[in-house]
Amino acid sequence: MATAAWHPQEDGLKEICGLLEQYRLPTVDQSRIWQQHQRCSQLPDFNNYLAFILCRAEGDAVNIRQAAGLLLKNNLRNNYQLIQPGHLQYIKAEVLPCLGSSDFGVRSTVGTIVSVVVQHGGFQSWPELYQALVQCLDGNDYNHMEGALGALFKIAEDLPEMLDSEVPGFADRPISIFIPRLLQFFTSEYAVLRKLSLGTVNQFIVLLPSALFINMGQYLQGLFSLANDSSGDVRKLVCAALVQLLEVQPSALQPHMKNIIEYMLQANKDSDKDVALEACEFWSAFCEAHIPPDFLREFLPRLVDILLDNMVYADDDEALQDEDEDENAPDRDQDIKPRFHQSRLMGATDGAEEDEDDDDADIINSWNLRKCSAAGLDILSTVFGDEILPILLPLVQVRLSTTEESAWVQKEAAILALGAVAEGCISGLSPHLAQIVVYLVSFMEDTRPLVRSISCWTLSRYSKWIAEVAQSPEGQLQFDAILKGLLRRILDPHKRVQEAACSAFATLEEEAAEDLAPRLELILQHLMYAFGTYQRRNLRILYDAIGTLADAVGSELNNPKYLEILMPPLISKWKQLLDNDKDLFPLLECFTSIAQAFGPGFTPYAEPVFMRCINLIRIHQVAKADPQNTSVNYDKEFIVCSLDLLSGLAEGLGSSIESLVSRSDLRDLLLQCCADEAPDVRQSALALLGDLVKACAVHLQPRLAEFLNVAAKQLGQDVKENVSVANNACWAIGEVAVKIRSDISPVVLTVISSLVPILSNTEGLNKSLLENSAITLGRLGWVCPELVAPHMEHFMQPWCRALGMIRDDFEKEDAFRGLCAMVRSNPGGAVNSFVYMCEAIGSWHEIRSKELSLEIAQVLHGYKQMLSQSKSWEQYFGVLDATLRDKLVNTYGL
Repeated sequence: MATAAWHPQEDGLKEICGLLEQYRLPTVDQSRIWQQHQRCSQLPDFNNYLAFILCRAEGDAVNIRQAAGLLLKNNLRNNYQLIQPGHLQYIKAEVLPCLGSSDFGVRSTVGTIVSVVVQHGGFQSWPELYQALVQCLDGNDYNHMEGALGALFKIAEDLPEMLDSEVPGFADRPISIFIPRLLQFFTSEYAVLRKLSLGTVNQFIVLLPSALFINMGQYLQGLFSLANDSSGDVRKLVCAALVQLLEVQPSALQPHMKNIIEYMLQANKDSDKDVALEACEFWSAFCEAHIPPDFLREFLPRLVDILLDNMVYADDDEALQDEDEDENAPDRDQDIKPRFHQSRLMGATDGAEEDEDDDDADIINSWNLRKCSAAGLDILSTVFGDEILPILLPLVQVRLSTTEESAWVQKEAAILALGAVAEGCISGLSPHLAQIVVYLVSFMEDTRPLVRSISCWTLSRYSKWIAEVAQSPEGQLQFDAILKGLLRRILDPHKRVQEAACSAFATLEEEAAEDLAPRLELILQHLMYAFGTYQRRNLRILYDAIGTLADAVGSELNNPKYLEILMPPLISKWKQLLDNDKDLFPLLECFTSIAQAFGPGFTPYAEPVFMRCINLIRIHQVAKADPQNTSVNYDKEFIVCSLDLLSGLAEGLGSSIESLVSRSDLRDLLLQCCADEAPDVRQSALALLGDLVKACAVHLQPRLAEFLNVAAKQLGQDVKENVSVANNACWAIGEVAVKIRSDISPVVLTVISSLVPILSNTEGLNKSLLENSAITLGRLGWVCPELVAPHMEHFMQPWCRALGMIRDDFEKEDAFRGLCAMVRSNPGGAVNSFVYMCEAIGSWHEIRSKELSLEIAQVLHGYKQMLSQSKSWEQYFGVLDATLRDKLVNTYGL
């Protein structure tokens, strides 16, 4: 390929080399260098200079070749389309010969540049590259082979499908040419080439192009030949390949499964911990691939033993380094993980489908062999169940019985194992659980902080059982022992134990619920004492424990005695935190639960909390609209948390919130939030709209039409992208309908036209949205039957299917009132859906409203009379399931 006729100017070359040289100096004035860089980058041939320096620099400039290449790569990535074709041609011509440069840094940087160019232009824009890669791979020069493999690896890593695409002018797809050559490198004498070739082929496992599929036998033989490679990096890639193949193409591995399992058991004990970690992923992948468990059964004794050994803390584990950290040591910023608030999900399931926090996060942030082994044991227990207990329990018993001080890590791992199998083996463990729990309570008093913390976590895994046995007198005693043990650990001087105990207590709260009510004073005293000693990170977990307690015991908390213990410290902290302090988030969430639990009891604190929320929303809306003239940086999470707390207040105070709303500009702020471009802001705003409509609709009335139009828009075409927003909009419209009755008529048909497609095309939608859509459609039919009933035949079948999935409650009653009202208005509209309607009616376990029950009976008798006149009643009623027929006959006297 002829090089384009471009040559650098000496002055320009000197200036850019000087700029790159200064980049490397730690003391350089960054702003001055940035300005100089901006001036140079305006030159139309700036990228040509960079390519020239990367590929041809000599003398002192050699040191800055790689810097030039990295800058060129970034420019290509960000401005590829703006580079003149002639300059692009020059860059390609310069870098291609350097693919095999003797300088590793240069050829590695060239490989990255090659990948960026291929991503933007494809192979068809650079046919010379294709030929050069093949020549390098087919040659014997190490630098050329390594450079070509490095470039291919980068292309495959960033855009594997590019290599498996048709290229105009090429007889075969690139992958078909490269795969056989890559497989040959599996036997190279150079570990780096084996690693790059295997790493590149592995990038195609998920895509599984035909070129790999037809070479699968050779690929597997290559993997097996590399299984005991001298390079840990290669062995790690072998394990990764087998794990991925197990997930994508398990049938290819099944004929070799016994040998593969044998190899993975050995790899799980590899002295290279990265190899052992990659091998450990195999056990979870095996269980999730639904391969017959018999393949693994004979290996279980060895596997469980290995997993238990690998669950012991490694010598370099960060948890061991932090073991001596006490509660008085201030938290570092890096200790405080980012937290993400979940907006309220309203209506039929009331948040039941929101993602739960991962209670198996253990006490460690990073994924490692210990955590992976525990996860493997966990999933094994779900597949093999109690079958693993005769293997596991003796191993655990030996480790728990050790009295040597140095063997505490073995004891800790055994306790972790008991927690890992808590769900999968609960049946087989049941006879032993009383004794196991006694052990765990005693281990919470161990001298080692990490033994105390893991004992808390493992106890939390048995929370459901603990709550169930608490119903008996003996169980009550054990429950009290566990509770007091956890409360002591909440006051532990070690931060990691505090964290584990608080998280475990929050889990127990959810299961024990109202059983905690008689013990509230003791619990609150401990929690609020902790509140005075915890550092920032654990305060967040403590807030969660307090909020979970409020959710668990509900109105039982509404007692002046408890209010006096709980509120003063929280209010004091509330006043200390500034409006831009992110530590407000968990406190706002905590107050949301407390306000709902205390109900009217929260009234003494309502006004300052309400006004602070209004102020936070206003401040951040201003910061968003005019960032230059505000003292805080816009953060939508302040708005979301404030909206959710206002929802909690509205729910807790009910109509008592009216005086606060009337003296504020909440209505206008809320309308802005309902139309915000951020989905989570809209989601929380719509939840608050529904709660305020229930509490004090009169103050929204002047702008209610605008609220309804904004809410109706959320049910439009992008529902699947923002399901939770649509869910809350749907729920809020239904609440408005119940409150203002026929005044909602202007938006009824718009809303119906959006709800019908949701009910008819359920794929990708969650249960909550479908149930709320069915309820809201019913409510609209109840308050405006004359508008909705004429369209019944278009939605009756999917609507009735959705109605049948809703649990018995007052919202379902509203929907069926709508059904009855519409049938009375247009009985012919439901005839063709009679079976679906009967199935929906039959979904009730008990209708508490006698009035509704009578209405449904009238509907059914009306159809019986109407269909009997045409002698078709038996035809319609007879196709129903016999059990359903009997239920309808007995319940409604048909």
